[in-house]
Amino acid sequence: MSAEAALALWLAAAAPAAGADCLSCHEDPAAEVAKSAHGALEAEACAGCHGDPHAVTPTAKGSFAGCASCHADALADLQKGVHAPGNGGDRPNCGSCHGPAHRILGSAEPASSVAKHNLADTCAGCHANPDFLARHRIAFARPVEAYRLSVHGRAVSRGVAAAPSCSDCHGSHAIRAARDPESKINHWSIPQTCGTCHGEIRDTFAGSVHGDAVRRGVGGAPVCTDCHGEHSILAPSEPQSLVSPARVSSVTCGRCHGDERLAEKYALPRDKVPAFADSYHGLALRAGAQSVANCASCHGVHNILPSSDPRSTVHPSNLARTCGTCHPGAGARFAIGPIHVRPAGSSEHAVVRVVRVAYLFLIPLTLGFMVLHNAIDFVAKLVRGPRGHGSGAQVPRMNLAFRIAHGLVVLSFPTLVLTGFALTYPESSWAQPILAWEGRFGFRGLVHRVAGVVLIAALVYHGLHLLWSPRDRVILRHMLPRRRDLADLWGTLRYNLGRSAARPRFGKFSYAEKVEYWAFLWGSVVMAVSGFLLWFNTFTLRNFPTWVSDAATAVHFYEAILATLSILVWHFYMVVFDPDVYPMDVAWITGRASEEHLRRTRSPDYVDRLRSTEPKGE
Repeated sequence: MSAEAALALWLAAAAPAAGADCLSCHEDPAAEVAKSAHGALEAEACAGCHGDPHAVTPTAKGSFAGCASCHADALADLQKGVHAPGNGGDRPNCGSCHGPAHRILGSAEPASSVAKHNLADTCAGCHANPDFLARHRIAFARPVEAYRLSVHGRAVSRGVAAAPSCSDCHGSHAIRAARDPESKINHWSIPQTCGTCHGEIRDTFAGSVHGDAVRRGVGGAPVCTDCHGEHSILAPSEPQSLVSPARVSSVTCGRCHGDERLAEKYALPRDKVPAFADSYHGLALRAGAQSVANCASCHGVHNILPSSDPRSTVHPSNLARTCGTCHPGAGARFAIGPIHVRPAGSSEHAVVRVVRVAYLFLIPLTLGFMVLHNAIDFVAKLVRGPRGHGSGAQVPRMNLAFRIAHGLVVLSFPTLVLTGFALTYPESSWAQPILAWEGRFGFRGLVHRVAGVVLIAALVYHGLHLLWSPRDRVILRHMLPRRRDLADLWGTLRYNLGRSAARPRFGKFSYAEKVEYWAFLWGSVVMAVSGFLLWFNTFTLRNFPTWVSDAATAVHFYEAILATLSILVWHFYMVVFDPDVYPMDVAWITGRASEEHLRRTRSPDYVDRLRSTEPKGE
């Protein structure tokens, strides 16, 4: 029987008995009822709830037993849910949600406690009470507060009629526990519940790989709440949203696709999440960049399909269009290969593997030689006693043009190191100041590129200087490797090990300076070429296969490690930590060096030439 029919029958039976007698004593309750949803019943409403007016007994406070006489259907629904009377203490009665018996208002009334914009406050009476949540072991922490801050809660507070409140997702009277198969918030029911408002998205999701898994009852299949959250659903543009660009890959997609147990259970590839995290896109996201591609950018959002499906955005036939969203023309001339693969993985291109393996041999061998060479030299000089630069005469060693080129390198190289490795190791404490603006502005990338241009400008300036000045160009002849350099290296080792009494004397440049000069020029060219391929990635992806970009990434990273450690171990030792020049050889600042030190280490005729001739530009 409907509520309306029950009311009609009740009125017919109760009207003769009630009349206006109740009003003679109970004017205030009657006035309240007149303003309520039951006001149309006027005084006759009294008997409907209180019974025979000649046999009324005091009503227990909070008792709403009389509601069932008209609202039997609501009571029947209530009995099916977690709020059913008799299911334990703290169970709500009609008044807990609808308000005092005489002041009950319809849900369409703005002042009603069950109106859409008031419902969260009504539910909060219990569900925002920490003692209540703890007493009933309700696992969700602060569900009402989370809802109020969500995109749904804020929309309701703005008066958006279509925005959902508690009852839209949980139901009104027949609120069931999530474990109940008939619950609107049961895992398998979530797509349909959300689809009440988001029908188009529900249909798209149903056709996706995740939707298909839900339909087949796969236990680990994600539904709406697994990606968007339950109560704290936020817009993708909000930084704390589970589907924001910064979090969707690491927090949301990575939660399942980075889970070893799920990967084993469902035969999912295990390397995709860590490989993405170590790629440029992943590193940039970890550094705080918002505009770089994430999982959803390539795989889709609700329409995710296996890469073998021709409709998938990552199907080989669609990759050029997908990548072209950010990189116009990518793959137009060459096929795009595997995107995120781990080093040494089966999908790694052969060229990339060769680059990686070559550097893994080159870096330890080079650094090992440098450390051993400098350690022997350092110990030998400490045993003999450092002689220092002396406090005597200074002679020209480095004219202004060379010092300008060197100064540009001093400015740009450390900047490149810091901003480059800040991308590779974004979680490091030293990188945080550099990455502080990444969420709003690509500060790190801008500074890195500017420093790269400055370094290239230093090399160009150095080259033009040598072309312009025949006198200074002579350094190229003195920098050429000669057989004597090997003899000088061997002689230096023997001298430092006490096997020879004579210390080798070098020409204008020692073997150590020659090694560093040519290694620096070669490394700078390698870093510039690989850096430009990565900087102008759209050009690279448009004109070359993907492995070229991958190889450039590997070269740029490993060469950066080699160059940085070489400067620290080799160059810094020569100009700072060498006991004979400590605390610093200041020729790169003043242009002059100690005559005493040069006479000990260089040929006498070279020092005499420095003494007799002042280079131009000083």
